[in-house]
Amino acid sequence: MRLFHFSENPDIATFAPRSVRIPAKRPPGREWLNGPLVWAVDERRQAMYLFPRDCPRILIWPTATTADEDRDHWFGGRTSGVIAFVERSWLDEIETQSIYRYELPRDSFEDLDDAGMWVSRSAVEPLRVDELTALPRELRAQGVELRVVDRLLSLRGVFEASFHASGIRLRNARA
Repeated sequence: MRLFHFSENPDIATFAPRSVRIPAKRPPGREWLNGPLVWAVDERRQAMYLFPRDCPRILIWPTATTADEDRDHWFGGRTSGVIAFVERSWLDEIETQSIYRYELPRDSFEDLDDAGMWVSRSAVEPLRVDELTALPRELRAQGVELRVVDRLLSLRGVFEASFHASGIRLRNARA
């Protein structure tokens, strides 16, 4: 399995552990996840980060416990395994911006068993870096259907459905 970190910076020689910018409420015993860490995502879930860093997005995918009615309503007869919702105001940036995918060695990382997320408590030197210039194409290659909406707030109910839903940078969504 491969691990990646995504950035808009093309020349990171070493990833140093750092605390999250905005601490999240964590379950008891997991408060350390707000502390100094290097974050990575596994290859299977890298599509969550094939966006400009500050782009608000919601990604959904079915799980073994997804109800048929949720699958039919949200996925219909589509073949995509993941749907990514973004706001129309971000579409131009998604289509034109480059990002950099850093491949990281696995040896110091711990699996959080949460949507492909891994963390390292020590500094990490990347194995390689790739510039990704056509993000919609990269998303399609990962089996992701990109859906454009006016406002992500209209999708509030998605977090109560029986599939997995990940919201990223939602603080940047239109009010």
